Amino acid sequence: MSDTLKLDSTSVSSLSEDSERKAVDPEDVNWVIRNRRSTKPRCLNGEKIEDEIVWQILENANWAPTHGLTQPWRFKVFTGEGLHTLANFQADLYKKLTPESSFKADKYKRMKTNVLSASHVIVICMKRQQSEKLPEVEEIEAIACSVQNMALTATAYGVCSFWGSGGVTYTEELKDFLGLEERDRCFGYLYLGYSDTPAKDSSRSPIQSKVEWFG
Repeated sequence: MSDTLKLDSTSVSSLSEDSERKAVDPEDVNWVIRNRRSTKPRCLNGEKIEDEIVWQILENANWAPTHGLTQPWRFKVFTGEGLHTLANFQADLYKKLTPESSFKADKYKRMKTNVLSASHVIVICMKRQQSEKLPEVEEIEAIACSVQNMALTATAYGVCSFWGSGGVTYTEELKDFLGLEERDRCFGYLYLGYSDTPAKDSSRSPIQSKVEWFG
């Protein structure tokens, strides 16, 4: 099997139209899950991803598990000049909110430049259920599942991803910038791009050490 699964937009779109169809070999699914890696923005090379691929990544996010079908995920996609807008906003906000004694010039520079290394940045947001019938934690869990769907789809297309939640992620100012309402939340950025640096090997301790089996 090749290092990257060859999925085109037509084949992926057809999955939602034919749920009876066996889409891929289970070993291909295993490969995608075990070869997903987080690639930090500084390792991205700025090469552009086709918008069609980004839309497929978003489409698969839309099929994450969601209690009560609330579908709480909302995504703000920045690319091209939008990346400069996002970079300038977050860097300037960091400077505004940080006391002079704590201000770090290198961090300010990273906030100005890291975003620009990505092809697209998807800002991950949650639209709170109007009735608040469901516990908020269940909506957050749904958001996490949607992000995992995006990361795995990116891997299948040979696209690098990184979910970052530092910087100004949890500020009210960012919520205002994104047009979020009071009860909505932001959970960081999903950076997407290509890299000239090979992904590092990773490992996990045996699953048997983390499972209790009853029955």
